[in-house]
Formats: sequence, C-alpha cells, structure tokens
Amino acid sequence: MRMEEYTIEGRNAVIEAFRSGRSIDKVFVQEKCQDGPIQTVLREAKKRGTIVKFVSKERLDGMSETGKHQGVIAYAAAYEYASVEDMLELAKEKGEPPFLLLLDGIEDPHNLGAIIRTANLAGAHGVIIPKNRAVGLTGTVAKTSAGALNYTPVAKVTNLTKTMEDLKEKGLWFVCADMEGELMYRMNLKGPIGLVIGNEGDGVSRLVREHCDMIASIPMKGDIDSLNASVAAGVLAYEIVRQRLG
Repeated sequence: MRMEEYTIEGRNAVIEAFRSGRSIDKVFVQEKCQDGPIQTVLREAKKRGTIVKFVSKERLDGMSETGKHQGVIAYAAAYEYASVEDMLELAKEKGEPPFLLLLDGIEDPHNLGAIIRTANLAGAHGVIIPKNRAVGLTGTVAKTSAGALNYTPVAKVTNLTKTMEDLKEKGLWFVCADMEGELMYRMNLKGPIGLVIGNEGDGVSRLVREHCDMIASIPMKGDIDSLNASVAAGVLAYEIVRQRLG
C-alpha cells in the first residue's frame, strides 16, 4: 500500500484523479454548478460508485486548502484499498485460519486508526469497512494507525451483510460485540472468524447483527454502560488471540 495525497481540488485535478484509477472516497460539488467539467466529474463519480455531495460555495471555501477549488473538492483514500480476497490469501500464506475485523459504520477516524493498529498487533489478516456512513482511509486514520496501515489490508465494500454471506460460504463465522450477548470468556472463538464492531453510538446495526452467528458481551464493572469502539475491538480481538494461542 502506498501513501497518497488526501484532498484533491479543482476540476481538472479531480477528473485526472478519477481517470488515473485513484481511489476516491467522496466528491463535494458546488450546488447549482452545471457546466461541462462539472458534468464530467459527476459522470466519472457515477461510473465508479463514488459518493457525491452537493454543498454551498461557502462550505467549499471552508474546506479548501488552496483557495482554488473551482467548485469541486475530492477526498482520496490516504492509502490504496485491498480486496477481501487479498486478506484470505494472506491468511493462507501464513497457514492460519482467517481472522478479519468488520466495522459497521465507524465514523471517527481516530477510532478507525486505533482499530487498524490493534488488528495488526493481534495478527488479524484484514479490516473491512463499508462504503457508506463510515470514515474512509483519511490522513488522520493513517497517522493514528501508527504505521499499521502499511501492513494490514483494509477493504471497502458496498454491502457489509453481502460480504458476510460470501465469507460464510468460505467457512468464516461471525461474532459481534453487544451488551446483550453471552460473556465472551465462555465462548469458543477459535477457527476462521470475523469480529464485527459497531458504530460508536448505536453499536452493531440490526441487519448486520442478524448475520452474526454469536453475540459476545464484554464484562462491565463500572458505572457507565459502554466502551469506546476501538477499546472494545481490542478487548475482543485479544480474547481471540488468547484462544488461538491456547
């Protein structure tokens, strides 16, 4: 994976970024802009399934680092995305049962970076994030991962539940974190596994939760009712590590 520029400003720059095959997370376009180059940007975005947001000129001015956005700013991935197949191949090369982390709508870049760091140290073969309503591989994520992004593949998928169904056919089973679940220390977390971590506020969404085979709870002894998403990921990932070493 290689580091890439994160913000791309200006019509030609954005069009060229699309045409060169760069991984673009989102495009912000000035509302009511209808001219040829903007139409080209919209066409390229549609072709690649990139999210487009129409915003005011004032919003673009505030986002702009160059002051020359020409009505369009794109957010490119700070790193190249991998494929889910890459992760399964990595597990195979290491002679280990696949261990993946799937993140259901993590929106805080610091949380995503910390989870990628944990995934690397826990020996996970990759991290899977959804395309919509979730943070992508931004510069902040790269920085917070403390270099782990160079070694741990991250895939971005359109549909998390579809991905889970495909992985189930390849022998993986899924455990998600939820307060209502069974105590994690009583569970068998060995074998090919996908650990599902939910959004910072709402936890794992209903549909994703229904696709999980097991629901694990982390024992809570304090006065508040939930852990930060990246800490929960760490606690559960290391229970999986402990059982694998067992």
